[in-house]
Amino acid sequence: MGYFVQWGIYGRNYQVKNIHTSNSAAKLTHINYAFSDINQSSLTCRGADPYADWDKFYGSSESVDGTSDCWDPGCLRGNFNQLKKLKAMHPNLKVHISIGGWTWSRYFSNAALPANRVNFVASCIDMYIKGNFAPGFTGHEGIFDGIDIDWEWPGSEGNPGNVIRPEDKQNLTALLAEFRAQLDQLSQQTGRTYNLTMFVPVDPEKVDAGFDVPQIMPYLDFITVQGYDFHGAFESSTMHQANLFDTAGDPSAKIFSVDRGVQAYVSRGAPPAKVVVGAPFYGRGWRGVPPGPAGNGLFQTGTGAAPGTWEPGIEDYKVLKNRSGTRFRDSAAGALWLYSGGVWWSYDDPQLITEKRAYINANGLGGGMFWELSGDDAQGSLISAFSGR
Repeated sequence: MGYFVQWGIYGRNYQVKNIHTSNSAAKLTHINYAFSDINQSSLTCRGADPYADWDKFYGSSESVDGTSDCWDPGCLRGNFNQLKKLKAMHPNLKVHISIGGWTWSRYFSNAALPANRVNFVASCIDMYIKGNFAPGFTGHEGIFDGIDIDWEWPGSEGNPGNVIRPEDKQNLTALLAEFRAQLDQLSQQTGRTYNLTMFVPVDPEKVDAGFDVPQIMPYLDFITVQGYDFHGAFESSTMHQANLFDTAGDPSAKIFSVDRGVQAYVSRGAPPAKVVVGAPFYGRGWRGVPPGPAGNGLFQTGTGAAPGTWEPGIEDYKVLKNRSGTRFRDSAAGALWLYSGGVWWSYDDPQLITEKRAYINANGLGGGMFWELSGDDAQGSLISAFSGR
């Protein structure tokens, strides 16, 4: 499963067509489209970027199938029409709408309240599953095969300003039950099966604060564990952002690893086959990092975020793979980093992704997820490593 970000079509110039031309679509089973927003006043689903989602005109050279969009009334355009075309070319590919994310989870707690959740769920299903996106863009059923809940985070802090309540944990369970019930009801009418998935944190404290694991799992087809952003330039010292196992000598106040995150759910009752492991298609970096006793910059205090193409401290794999410098691997931890001229980057390459795929298979897990498609190179090297094809 890979995320496609609606804003990637602008400065990044990553279009739905690129999923096909990189041969990535044939190696994916699911795409998560990021994101849907939540309307503050009505507590309903709403498009975060209507122009990108259903209104942008794609000419023949930009289109997945080489056919231009139309301007006739009722014609669907934008990323949604391109996804429809991509699915026609790859019939086994499923697309989910991801609701929330780091920026748009602010009002999830309000939407999940008993008085609001039925209407909220109905609005999301009507908009995305039934395809009633906006006046003039209605009746486009079949683009989305399911809904991904990306509430960051119920019962604990996410983006500053998010609404948080002590009862978020029980309300999340009820919200998922309502989504499952309404999706199943629609399935009886259409004969189609609709997925319900959720993006979940790696931190066991956040798991216990917001997720009743045994209660929520029956409603979900699978969960995707955030196997990245363990560390970054939001902290002063260098450390791996997506290590597979614990790192020897890790001085962090909290110890994170992919394996710890997976076990946080399995030990609380999640069936392993419903646990999907997330991986980054980008790196996190620091500048002003001294070599330290080992000469590799690990566990050293930097002076700030390394320069990045789109934001400080973050860089795509497709850029990092061509950077000069010394690359170090910790085979026990399952981690890679690049160190050059005081700049230190933690990221995943095809070898490390292959190791994570082996871990997924060895532990009977459900699969792999990544953030996000535009970070891969033009050949889809990371997706090839994840899929084994």
